[in-house]
Amino acid sequence: MTILALIEEAVQAGARRASAASEAGLDPRTIERWRAGAVDDERRGPRTVPRNKLSARERERVVGIATSPEFRDLSPKQIVPRLADKGAYIASESTFYRVLREERLLAHRGRSAAASPRPRTEHCATAPCQVWSWDITYLRTQVRGRFFYLYLMLDVWSRKVVGFRVEDVECTALASELLQTALSDEGHDGKGLVVHADNGGPMKGATMKATMEKLGVISSFSRPRVSDDNAFSEALFRTAKYWIEYPRKPFASLEDARAWVAKFVDWYNGHHLHSGITFVTPADRHAGRDMAILVRRRTVYERARRRHPERWARSTRLWNAPLVVRLNPERESQPHAAA
Repeated sequence: MTILALIEEAVQAGARRASAASEAGLDPRTIERWRAGAVDDERRGPRTVPRNKLSARERERVVGIATSPEFRDLSPKQIVPRLADKGAYIASESTFYRVLREERLLAHRGRSAAASPRPRTEHCATAPCQVWSWDITYLRTQVRGRFFYLYLMLDVWSRKVVGFRVEDVECTALASELLQTALSDEGHDGKGLVVHADNGGPMKGATMKATMEKLGVISSFSRPRVSDDNAFSEALFRTAKYWIEYPRKPFASLEDARAWVAKFVDWYNGHHLHSGITFVTPADRHAGRDMAILVRRRTVYERARRRHPERWARSTRLWNAPLVVRLNPERESQPHAAA
């Protein structure tokens, strides 16, 4: 089966043509040319040479300078100003970079080791209580500079809040108690469970670490100075603070804050139709009730299409639940972190 046939099959199944083309590594305009009958790449490119293009001699001079004993250990950002100090302008930094890249000479220079970004650690969940994410956020009080601390722990697969508490301090012992309470409420012994957090003190404290090791919980942490490695918890905090019932004024007392958080968690788990899990509630997905709900929705759509087939150019909405949820997915995967 040709690529074009595969893309048309995906479109018939409900996918957008642009998305299907992207998955195949093609530009949507290429697909349109193929559908119109083009059998070859008919693009001709520019017909004129840019007036400011370097001559062959000038390119040789750029390469010669960059590879000379004086400059071979320096980057173009260092080479260009040094040449200017000598009263010489050969080319811009970007031109140096481009020429060296085209000549396959662009490499790390100097004695220091080249920067190597730490790879993401991907965790996949295919059922509840496989991967949890947690974090702590501030809640404003009526005293300037003083805050209450909201601890929230959620299941990545179902998005259900499995544990929460509000305290007036950040403490690794309180975090440890939250984890144990959440495991008890879920009837889980902790073995094999991945719990992801950022690099804060309560997350990496000795008490929390000892508790996780004792229970067999696998700890996972965000990369240093990377703000989006704990996206599920960050999305949850955003949902909480943009909830229509979030108080306009700071909390007057710890009891008020706890009462509000309990109300939010009840709404979030039991009433909020979550976009990342096909608009079912986290509680329904956590308990396995979501599949029956989605089947009923498909039946409703199929019945509506039979009554008015002219209103659907293609198939009806699939209402498929995500079977795998990835925490910190590889680049080709797309996270489901919307709240």
